[in-house]
Amino acid sequence: MRRLFIHPILKEVAEVFASRGKQVYLVGGAVRDLLLGKNPNDWDLASDARPEEVIAMFRKVIPTGIKHGTVTIRYRGRSIETTTFRTESVYTDGRRPDSVRYAATIEEDLSRRDFTMNAAAIRLPGGSMTDPFGGQADIQKKLIRCVGRAEERFNEDGLRPLRALRFASQLGFTLEDETFAAIAPALPATAQVSIERIREELDKILVSALPSRGLRLMEQTGLLETLLPELRRCRGVGQKGFHRFDVLDHAFLSCDFAARDSSFPETDSRLVLCLAALLHDIGKPEVRVLDSSGVYTFYRHEEHSAALALGILKRFKYSNDIIERTIHLIRQHMFHYEEDWTDAAVRRFIIRAGKENLPALYALRRADAYGTTGKVPPPEMLVPLADRVNAILERNEALSLRDLAVKGGDLMALGVKPGRDMGRILNELFEAVLADPELNKKEKLLEIAGNIVGKGT
Repeated sequence: MRRLFIHPILKEVAEVFASRGKQVYLVGGAVRDLLLGKNPNDWDLASDARPEEVIAMFRKVIPTGIKHGTVTIRYRGRSIETTTFRTESVYTDGRRPDSVRYAATIEEDLSRRDFTMNAAAIRLPGGSMTDPFGGQADIQKKLIRCVGRAEERFNEDGLRPLRALRFASQLGFTLEDETFAAIAPALPATAQVSIERIREELDKILVSALPSRGLRLMEQTGLLETLLPELRRCRGVGQKGFHRFDVLDHAFLSCDFAARDSSFPETDSRLVLCLAALLHDIGKPEVRVLDSSGVYTFYRHEEHSAALALGILKRFKYSNDIIERTIHLIRQHMFHYEEDWTDAAVRRFIIRAGKENLPALYALRRADAYGTTGKVPPPEMLVPLADRVNAILERNEALSLRDLAVKGGDLMALGVKPGRDMGRILNELFEAVLADPELNKKEKLLEIAGNIVGKGT
């Protein structure tokens, strides 16, 4: 059997099991990652020890899923999920087994797992490999293959088809023919899975190494039509001008570029960018019009795209923060900078975009450009605009009503009552300052306000 490096903490935990005469194996994604030459951070164990026996072995054990034989060992700052060898009954709800039965051997336990690459185990503490379904060989072939009959595995758990496509995106693997063919018949089982679990898998596809791999597989298997029919309708919607691709391929490529953007290491920020890249043109099929010269136009498609995307994100129960940030990027993605923009125009752009959103908006625009031609945009693409924006930000010019040198109390001293008139005057003062930042001094603004009041409100 092949032996792999075992982390010292795992060896210590395994010695505790061995001292009680119990077997314990490293299983799941950690084994797959080790076989891929990676260093896994999350460890899952399988053992012939019952949950109550594991609880007695360690000082701190959390009964995270004790009904299904799972507890979590807390050891040296690590959380190690540990499950008793088990087999499972039928999956009436298409997601969870109706019941579980403890098994006698690791081979029985591995037989219930989804894919062969996830159905190998490493005996601890020694490190010998148990691989009854050829997972190592499939990993070497970069192949995703179900354990046993693919149709049974997918109908047992409707999330597994989406997991297969997620692994394809993350690992660059391909699906074995039977596994691929079994996805479409399992769509009813997938439809029973909670939207939150589906969203988790979709998110992992979007921020993976190559989202388009999973997204195209979703389209080919019918999952895209089932889960994102609004996006599927973009197939075949042609675009002219600089565009080389239809709207759907444009979205897939834009998402690929966004996922590779290293300037957004935080998962949430990268997810927002990828969602915006995928959905930024989703409204184009609704607004496409053939003009008199025979060219399709998509007037105000950003507003329609934002409205459709809002419905999708709410349907998938994203957080309000992710929804708001994504929709804002979609609404603002159609800016067209020209060198003859005045400084006032640049200031208005900053206000519309929100200075905190500028890095993501620039990134979305670059992803949009990549999705248009399939070529990486030149590094200097947005530099002239960014330079002008940065110059204005460095000068701390007024970019909101809060930045005005006068407040409501100053206007009240001129006899302006709180309410609509005060709001209108403050907005007029703000417009004046946007046009000429030198006016943002209290005495000058009070003079302008006095003239407005003198003319009558």
